[in-house]
Amino acid sequence: MITYEALHHVSIAVTNIEKAKHFYGDVLGLQEIKRPDFDFEGAWYGVGNQQIHLIVFPTAQTLRGTTELSSREGHFALRVADFKETLRHLTSKGIEILEKRKSKSGFAQIFCADPDGNLIELNVEQSSLKKRVWDITK
Repeated sequence: MITYEALHHVSIAVTNIEKAKHFYGDVLGLQEIKRPDFDFEGAWYGVGNQQIHLIVFPTAQTLRGTTELSSREGHFALRVADFKETLRHLTSKGIEILEKRKSKSGFAQIFCADPDGNLIELNVEQSSLKKRVWDITK
């Protein structure tokens, strides 16, 4: 039996490191962390105790070839503190989004894509979304 401790990192194939770093660092606001001196371009970002590793690999089989948004294709999800602020921030940066406030998953979800079409879900528990709306109306 395998005993798991945590998800350590997710690796994402990208074709242009500068565009990817702008998206993950400047748009999503993730903190870049030290990366070993590999013989290929990339960048690492910390997300809590986990990491996202960007790997420049233009011929990767995992590149979707489209930035069309879908909640049914492979993606990774990041839990955010404030749905409304996340939505406001992404739209202010001109990022196309797919919003699903009442997903059957129990999460209020925002889907977006990086410059290479890698899908990202940003979510909160639906119950916290309702609570925040209630708090505003008090």
